[in-house]
Amino acid sequence: MTIGITFLYLLIFLLAVLVFLYLLKRLIRFYSEQKKLERKDMSQVHFVVDTFHELVSKLKEKENELEVMRQKAEDRAMIIEGYNENILQSVPSGVMSFDEEMRITKVNIAAEKILDIKGEIIIGKYHTDVFNKPITDLLDERKVIERGEINYTTQSGKKIWLGLTLSPLKDREGRRIGQILIFTDLTHLKAFEAQMELRARLSSLGEISAGIAHEMRNPMGVIAGYTKLLTKKVDSSLKHTVDAISKEISVMDRIISDFLSFAKPTELMISDLDLKMIIENCVSVIAGERKDIHARLDIERLPLLKGDEVLLRQAFTNLIQNAVEAMPAGGELAIKAFPSISPEGNFIEMMMTDTGHGIAENIIDKVFFPFFTTKEKGTGLGLAIVHKIIVSHGGNIFVESSEKGTTFRIKLPQNLSG
Repeated sequence: MTIGITFLYLLIFLLAVLVFLYLLKRLIRFYSEQKKLERKDMSQVHFVVDTFHELVSKLKEKENELEVMRQKAEDRAMIIEGYNENILQSVPSGVMSFDEEMRITKVNIAAEKILDIKGEIIIGKYHTDVFNKPITDLLDERKVIERGEINYTTQSGKKIWLGLTLSPLKDREGRRIGQILIFTDLTHLKAFEAQMELRARLSSLGEISAGIAHEMRNPMGVIAGYTKLLTKKVDSSLKHTVDAISKEISVMDRIISDFLSFAKPTELMISDLDLKMIIENCVSVIAGERKDIHARLDIERLPLLKGDEVLLRQAFTNLIQNAVEAMPAGGELAIKAFPSISPEGNFIEMMMTDTGHGIAENIIDKVFFPFFTTKEKGTGLGLAIVHKIIVSHGGNIFVESSEKGTTFRIKLPQNLSG
């Protein structure tokens, strides 16, 4: 009985051990599976994290690449902008741009020089604050001008000729954002055209004048001879009348002599000239007697000039005489001469300026015409002869004038073969 009970207890114990071992095994397996699941989950987490880091790294690389590309694009844009700016500032034509409200947005160096303006001062200003008519009218009307020429007076009073182009300013999409004005200084070109026209006219006139002068001199000689006979035979009551006739004949003879001097071909006697000494002598002789006229000479260090001394003295004497006569109440006579070099050769340029009453704008283009004068006495041949002398030396002469005075600009080649 006791053995049976003991065996039963033993059997129950063994069963309990087996159950325990089974449960333990299941528990171990469950724990192992849980570990595997955890490792799998951790592996997935690590995969996600690694993938995220890889994506972030690639995005960072792309961001760096985009930054490099952006920097290169900015550099290229700056290079192109700088290149365009260099072109704009280097072109000899004036360029100015305006926004839709006609405020100035851009000015290049040539525009500043031509119009006597400062770009940094006028940027942002309205066109009416900077320009005079007729440019203001053209800009107001927003005209499209492919090629035009205007006579323009700058804000400083300088008179110039402008060749201009006016057109709309558009963006990349073709939308109108303002106006662009491009212009060139034609003043010297117009002056040269006028000089060429004047030379042609004077040449033709000279040929005609020579024949007329000779034809006039013959009858004038006959009249002068008969007048001398009358002087000996008339009574005293008519003597003053005959003397008056003789005086007028002398005046006419001088006019004819000037006429012939202008008309005949100029033959130059070329020699080396000290231009400084010639100018000083001419000024001393003509302006020296006028104590109310101050002569200011800037003619130092001039090279020798090849030319005809007699003719150049005559030309300078006429110019200085005109300047002195233009200042009846006194003033200043300024003469500046200096050497200059150009592709055409070596030159001496001279400016002769007085502070007289000036020459009216409506007659300034006629001052070199023969027989044109505003003086009560005079033949009107003085400046025509000056022009002829300067031209015969291969030079040119221009005149500028205002109510503040007159300036004659002369350009003579340094070397002239005879």
